[in-house]
Amino acid sequence: MSVLDPFDFSGRVAVITGAGTGIGRAAARLFSERGADIVLAGRKLEPLQETAAMVEAVGRKATVVQTDVKDAEACEALVAKAMEAHGRIDYLVNNAGGSRSKSLTKWQLKDFDDMIALNLRSVWILSMAAAPHMREGGGGSIVNISSGASLYPVPPSAAYGVAKAGVNNMTAVMAVDMASWNIRVNCIAPGTVKSEGYVRAMHVAGRNPDETSASNPSQRGGEPDDIAWPILFCCSNVTAGWMSGQTIHVAGGPAGWKKPPPIHDV
Repeated sequence: MSVLDPFDFSGRVAVITGAGTGIGRAAARLFSERGADIVLAGRKLEPLQETAAMVEAVGRKATVVQTDVKDAEACEALVAKAMEAHGRIDYLVNNAGGSRSKSLTKWQLKDFDDMIALNLRSVWILSMAAAPHMREGGGGSIVNISSGASLYPVPPSAAYGVAKAGVNNMTAVMAVDMASWNIRVNCIAPGTVKSEGYVRAMHVAGRNPDETSASNPSQRGGEPDDIAWPILFCCSNVTAGWMSGQTIHVAGGPAGWKKPPPIHDV
């Protein structure tokens, strides 16, 4: 990696959760196009295999590990299999997550616990499992994927927002403690991204995904690459070598922005 090519990840290994679709798949494609081998994790095997084919098409090694990140033992097994297959871990992208929408009074304790396990606890377990290997390899970078819902209240997704707010704080805490290991930890809080899952959910709800995702000053919804590129930025020691513990809101504009009423000049 050099100033001339800050995104040369040749010889590096990235572990990406939620790699079967959306942001995870986009990040895997961009990393592999720039020389990295990829460990692909997710619940569903077929989408992971499709992502693996993209990685292998550019000549990089893809290791598929079917993983439910809510299962602590599965998270630890993912890290172990990554080390077995590649002998190192340079980057961990904690991308797996998901939300549910219901009124606050409808949330049951099990629903809440599931949101915490999926969106927060998994980040803790995977980071703590991967960090010692990064340390042995001379350092690395962890990128956590949070959400705009962590920055302002979204009542229908209350438990999700709480979990993602925890990810933001965890990012800062880990950044402090892991600095001496030469591990940088940063967080990206995306706005609405038109991933396959989001588009599918909007169609089921009878809503236009382009209209519902464009509630930001840029007046368009995000694409998976809009988040994948900032992930690479955070991992590069050239572009982000002095950045750690930060949560970056990537959403086409400020958090909580509302379209103002039309202005009538007088």
